[in-house]
Amino acid sequence: MACVKLGSKSDAFQRQGQAWFCYTGLPSDVVVEVGEMSFHLHKFPLLSRSGVLEKLIAETSEEGEEGCVVKLPEIPGGAKTFELVAKFCYGVKLELTASNVVYLRCAAECLEMTEEYGEGNLITQTEAFINQVVVRNWKDALKALQTCDDILPYGEELNITKRCIESLATKASTDPNLFGWPVREHGGPMQSPGGSLLWNGISTGARPKNSSLDWWYEDVSNLSLALYKRLISAMETRGIKQEIIAGSITFYAKKYLPGLNRRQGSESSSRLAPVSLGTPPSEEDQKLLLEEFDRLLPLQKGLVPTKFLFGLLRTAMILRANPSCISNLEKRIGMQLDQATLEDLLMPNFSNTMETLYNVDCVQRILGHFLAMDQITGGASPCSIDDGQLMGSPSLTPITMVAKLIDGYLAEVAPDVNLKPLKFQELAAAVPEYARPLDDGLYRAIDIYLKSHPWLVESDREQLCRLIDCQKLSVEACTHAAQNERLPLRIVVQVLFFEQLQLRTSIAGCFLVSDNLDGSRQLRSGFAGGSNEGGWATAVRENQVLKVGMDNMRMRVCELEKECSNMRQEIEKLGRVKGSSSSTWGNVSKKFGFKLKSQMCSAQEGSVSNQHHGHGKVEKLKERHGKSKKNSSKVD
Repeated sequence: MACVKLGSKSDAFQRQGQAWFCYTGLPSDVVVEVGEMSFHLHKFPLLSRSGVLEKLIAETSEEGEEGCVVKLPEIPGGAKTFELVAKFCYGVKLELTASNVVYLRCAAECLEMTEEYGEGNLITQTEAFINQVVVRNWKDALKALQTCDDILPYGEELNITKRCIESLATKASTDPNLFGWPVREHGGPMQSPGGSLLWNGISTGARPKNSSLDWWYEDVSNLSLALYKRLISAMETRGIKQEIIAGSITFYAKKYLPGLNRRQGSESSSRLAPVSLGTPPSEEDQKLLLEEFDRLLPLQKGLVPTKFLFGLLRTAMILRANPSCISNLEKRIGMQLDQATLEDLLMPNFSNTMETLYNVDCVQRILGHFLAMDQITGGASPCSIDDGQLMGSPSLTPITMVAKLIDGYLAEVAPDVNLKPLKFQELAAAVPEYARPLDDGLYRAIDIYLKSHPWLVESDREQLCRLIDCQKLSVEACTHAAQNERLPLRIVVQVLFFEQLQLRTSIAGCFLVSDNLDGSRQLRSGFAGGSNEGGWATAVRENQVLKVGMDNMRMRVCELEKECSNMRQEIEKLGRVKGSSSSTWGNVSKKFGFKLKSQMCSAQEGSVSNQHHGHGKVEKLKERHGKSKKNSSKVD
């Protein structure tokens, strides 16, 4: 660290308990009291350098007291600083550093140690050191700024605080690689002015790695919050990017809010541990810090990690922070909810009532903020998209991710026995229908909820299951739902119907593909003649495989028809309605809003069954289906 040597007189000061004595061969004729420390000195060296001491000594001498005692209760830096001031007055060699120059500069100002009381007085010397050394060096400017905390009014009056802040802001906004040597306090190996690494003062020729833009984060995190806020404001004025500012605030917050590191790994926790603090701040101090961070953080989406925002929100709830602070954090998270993870959403309920294990209300509010922002930014709506564009539209990607996230969250909170059906339903229904390409996740969450709440009445089950769109269930989900005893009968019938409808649609599509394939093969064979016999054999094998697959689908359709027939019989028995079974089933079909067809297109049946031996199996299934119908009519 740079320093300046003042004077050449040898040190004659000695301390004895709470008193300092200067042994010069002459007895002391003045005692200066600074706090609990007393300095036994001589009048002439003091009054020849300080205008204030000259006046105080003159006033005390006029009172005619035996001993001249001067009291300095409010000297900046206290007794430690006055010790250096006294040595300077006696011409003792004095070392100026970034740690003591601010105290000395303020003390010299209070004592009026100007050039009028001696050339090269303390004000001149300390001011020159600040301008020529401190503000030109990152490490010294940072250290000097930290010392301003203790004597902030004096530092503000003399413009020292502002000069240090301006210096730091300017250096932080400059690319550190342009300096040619490290500017950080713990910058690593020494480098030559040319930029190469030094070993024992010898250039190795090796070049250091480029410094990142966050090189100053750790250094400024040692500042008090008041000075840190002023420094951040000065950096923003100089055009430092908002993402860099946000990164610094994140680093600072993690250092002084221990709760944010609860889920961090051991490596990051040790790196962010506030070594200089000793003990973490009190809860009240942490609350004030958190509310300040909320005001400091930039509002742009994506600048602050979502996980960090959830950590702030969780800490704010624990500390009972201001409701406006909690609301602001929820809005920030809502702006970028698509970047969150399921672990982030699983926030425990810290309320005294403990109605639910997790804070479902908070998640619902966050989702509401996201949907509102999605509408403002021109998110897609059901009226503006087709079914074919549902999966590929870039504007739907964030809301689709959020829908998947909410479905996963519903599945996690569903086992909570205290979670009311209405609250579960409200959160599930808050997600727009177009945001879910598939309803598998929603179906899974509702199934878990029904399993964990077996006491639900039929009307509540019906209400929950109406959220599921059976047409948006995958084949696996349909298969599971068809055998799920927890679902209401109405939902099972709808699932079976739409599963059958999907299979019929798939078979019709396969027929179309098969016909086109046969036509193209024949066309190519007419042009190629006998030279493509190998290709023709391959096409025949592919066609056979395709037809086998279609026959398997037909068998599945027949099985579904049989299941529907059995279900029809059960419905008729439960209804106890007199009359023919056909009329009863017709009423049920109308109630459910669809019609079931028991036979496939005869033309399609013939074209497939005539070309594969699987036709016999299908006919047997039809015969069994017919017999079941006759038996059911007899029973009725």
